[in-house]
Amino acid sequence: MPKRPAGGDAGELGGESHRARAGDERVPATRAIVGLMLTASATEAAAARGARRGPALVAAAGAVGFAAELVGVATGRPFGHYTYSGKLGPRVRGVPIAAAGAWAMMARPSWVVAGLVSRRRPVRVALAAGALTAWDVFLDPRMAREGYWSWPQGGRYEGIPATNFAGWLVTGAGVFALWALLDEEDDPAVDGDGALALYAWTWIGELFANLVIWRRPRVAAAGGAAMGAFAVPALRARARARR
Repeated sequence: MPKRPAGGDAGELGGESHRARAGDERVPATRAIVGLMLTASATEAAAARGARRGPALVAAAGAVGFAAELVGVATGRPFGHYTYSGKLGPRVRGVPIAAAGAWAMMARPSWVVAGLVSRRRPVRVALAAGALTAWDVFLDPRMAREGYWSWPQGGRYEGIPATNFAGWLVTGAGVFALWALLDEEDDPAVDGDGALALYAWTWIGELFANLVIWRRPRVAAAGGAAMGAFAVPALRARARARR
């Protein structure tokens, strides 16, 4: 094979270095976004379900998700084999403590969206797990691309294996089965507007960012369709309830 010019190699190395620096510069912003979203979700939960019960439910979601991550990193189940970098801060057995925030911050929005579509508990649990997993269709490609975690064996969707999303469904079902036992009296048509707004805002924001800012049309299409499959019926149900 012909050798590449030295200038070409230097240019490639320079490009990789630039991308690495750009990724490092985004780390504080990513941490801030997680913190803001988690605060917003916990605050909404407290306002809707009470100062004790609301945050406790959000914390329970984070705890279940974090436990699943510990098992996942150690065994490859249920998400598949993956590893975290140190970009998200302190880790416990290879899992950043901040990972709990990802499960916690979108749990109530997903639960409310599901409850607007169906009040039957088993159906709602399944729908909520799906709504949470739909968000990960946006989340995982971006976070993996920026080096927060990696999939050594790759996968068909943006380098992410299907097992990851199956793991999110299973873990989400565990989170919401627990919620169904702990919070039987909630009525998303009465106290869920804030959580619905968070879900819809995340859907629209991620769709716009991937399509216009990051120029990731495949992720925009997949994530937009996935989250939209839950957001649109929930918004319609809420609109009907207001009539």
